[in-house]
Amino acid sequence: MTQGAGQGPVVRTDTVRDFRVPAYVQQTAGFGEAPERFGDAAEHFGDAADRFGDTGEPEGYTPTQRDLPVINRGDTLQVPVPDQAPAPEPSGDELGPLYVVGDVHGYLDELLAALREQGLVDADGDWCAGHARLWFLGDFTDRGPDGIGVIDLVMRLSAQAAAAGGYCKALMGNHELLLIGAKRFGDTPVNSGAGTATFQAAWLLNGGQKSDMDRLQDVHLQWMSRLDAIELEDDHLLMHSDTTAYLDYGDSITSVNDTIREALTRNDADECWDLFRKFTKRFAFRDQSGPEAVRELLGAFGGSRVVHGHSPIPYLLGEVGSEDGADGGGPQVEGPHVYADGLAVAMDGGVTMAGKLLVRRLPLDS
Repeated sequence: MTQGAGQGPVVRTDTVRDFRVPAYVQQTAGFGEAPERFGDAAEHFGDAADRFGDTGEPEGYTPTQRDLPVINRGDTLQVPVPDQAPAPEPSGDELGPLYVVGDVHGYLDELLAALREQGLVDADGDWCAGHARLWFLGDFTDRGPDGIGVIDLVMRLSAQAAAAGGYCKALMGNHELLLIGAKRFGDTPVNSGAGTATFQAAWLLNGGQKSDMDRLQDVHLQWMSRLDAIELEDDHLLMHSDTTAYLDYGDSITSVNDTIREALTRNDADECWDLFRKFTKRFAFRDQSGPEAVRELLGAFGGSRVVHGHSPIPYLLGEVGSEDGADGGGPQVEGPHVYADGLAVAMDGGVTMAGKLLVRRLPLDS
């Protein structure tokens, strides 16, 4: 089912030289030295944020360029969010309230604080929300300090919530696909669409942490590879990426999830790369054609509103600070961003750029 791989002549570029790096187990240097191994690759490819839309892709598009810049925490203004009441516990078999979590990217402490604020976990980080339902929208690792710790927490909360009559579930993000690929295929060349690249190089370039790779176990890989890509909850269509690429994998939620799981099972590097490439796309709902794109997804999969992560709200709003904080400003995220004629909700608060890690109850008031 390899889509896009091996179609047409392969254009050889210097991507192999720029991006092929030794396997992580052979590296004695920490991740902090990775930029020196890449040389000027990030500057060579430029800012990818403006080039990841679903339309108008430049010829030779490849996610081997760095995805989005990481702005140092503390360089930008932090906006407090008012405390909210703990999640109420329903009686009997009644479904509990529904919550969603945006991109975490290894920021375990921030995640625990946000979950406590919503009354979902106690001071020890254990589930205390009874029948409540909690969905993570993907991207647990990379860029932040403790991606494996985040995965371990989500796995533990899943068991605790189930025992309490609720549930904690998760969707697959593009960074889960990237980490799976980096572990399985390392520096094996793949056809990227613009020559040859490797999963490991793309993983490092997009914030891969050596400490996460060192702690990655089979149980984590199995858990990630079995995650659903898209789900419908209370008339909300939940997905990670703000892209219509989900339509390429099926005409129903079940078929999309089955097709993606089967693709990962086949363990084909080019097929996995194509999957990663498609779910790295973004901004499909942002411009004038955005509402139409959302309606296409809702028409195929159901629901009345899409809820997604992936694209940080500061980028959707055009409020992006610099990486070194030289502009003195920065993203000011107070909550989810509702857009596309009210049909889409963005949940990535930009925690990697000193924004916020968002956990919110659905439906939103606005």
